[in-house]
Amino acid sequence: MFDKVLIANRGEIAMRIVRACHEMGIRTVAIHSTADANAMHVRMADESVCVGPAPARDSYLNIPAIVTACEITGAQAVHPGYGFLSENARFAEIVEEHNLIFIGPKPDHIRLMGDKIQAKAAVKRLGIPVVPGSDGGITDDDEAKKVAASIGYPVLVKAAAGGGGRGMKVARGESELSLALSTARSEAKAAFGDDAVYLEKYLELPRHIEIQVLADAQGSVIHLGERDCSLQRRHQKVWEEAGSPALNAEARDKIGAVVTNALSQLGYLGVGTVEFLYENGEFYFIEMNTRLQVEHPVTEMITGLDLVREQLRVAHGSAIGFGQSDVTFAGHAIECRINAENPATFRPSPGLIKDFHVPGGLGVRVDSAAYSGYRIPPHYDSLIGKLIVHGRSRTECLMRLRRSLSEFVIDGIETTIPLFQSLVNEPDIINGDYSIHWLENYLKRRAA
Repeated sequence: MFDKVLIANRGEIAMRIVRACHEMGIRTVAIHSTADANAMHVRMADESVCVGPAPARDSYLNIPAIVTACEITGAQAVHPGYGFLSENARFAEIVEEHNLIFIGPKPDHIRLMGDKIQAKAAVKRLGIPVVPGSDGGITDDDEAKKVAASIGYPVLVKAAAGGGGRGMKVARGESELSLALSTARSEAKAAFGDDAVYLEKYLELPRHIEIQVLADAQGSVIHLGERDCSLQRRHQKVWEEAGSPALNAEARDKIGAVVTNALSQLGYLGVGTVEFLYENGEFYFIEMNTRLQVEHPVTEMITGLDLVREQLRVAHGSAIGFGQSDVTFAGHAIECRINAENPATFRPSPGLIKDFHVPGGLGVRVDSAAYSGYRIPPHYDSLIGKLIVHGRSRTECLMRLRRSLSEFVIDGIETTIPLFQSLVNEPDIINGDYSIHWLENYLKRRAA
């Protein structure tokens, strides 16, 4: 196993990786910006290296500085966490060129799945169902009109590169298509430096369901069940569940087998998540994330497996060590992403945390790097931490979540805790009856 791992990230995910490494006897190196000099991951790691000033482009995205940090500390491997450089194929290549191990998939697979058009074509060849749409990028309005007419309105215009809802526009008829195309191209160019777009059939009331996979260098690929991430705001996940209230064991096993068979053919390595829209009993591929997901703890809670530990093991060359039949799912888990934001307007709320008290008790987990006296910098993502609860049933899980939210105290800044306190009492949420559009509609009603 590795003696020392450098963590190329910050915040709660850096803390998550530090903990897994320490449990395995692996020494850790934290990188940080000048704004994060007093961050918890810096305090908890065995060593730390400042890689630049506050802006992420000059620190957490500074590849030469990160590689230099590996060289001066003697780190043997780099764990990228999520975000930042985690899905940057060139970064993975550079790490390998310096005789270091990138704890993640092969650079070719990162590159393939990072391009939505190529990814869709690849998984279609591998037998994964996809949303009806264009076979490639759309170059002009006339071509778009022909494709839209063939698959039927409404259609979704999507950026080929990137994600997070940027470069995505809905056209409900031909009169709206030209504007949707031009707007999506402009957003995509500004956000990703690439204005390529493609068309897909727009599903009216789908759920967002993703399959967690784990693969080793010996060719074994297993799935660890599904997560339901349908509660979203502006295509950003807010609340995640494992398993999905909409899926039964038969549907899980069926799509899990399709995904593992496809990724086995691909020769995939490490953890990854294949994301789908699910409507009327059918799955449609959206994208694949070639990294650890923010919401991975809910999978850990129902399987009892440590996904970061498994990442480290397979990156080092070890076999998974268990088969698909050994994976069992116990109970239900829900994760709420606690952000430093106004719960109504979602305006960021950086600043000093005056008091920080997390809930506890059976089946309660909080992944966070915050503490009393910590000042949240304005330069990065607003995620403070994640509240994850587990119960023997979904009902018990919801009751535990309601109690845990009432115990969670973060004073000095605004947070999204009040939003979740409202959501957990909504009849549709209690009944598990919601789609990817539910939260947006709920927020509109509340604001009216």
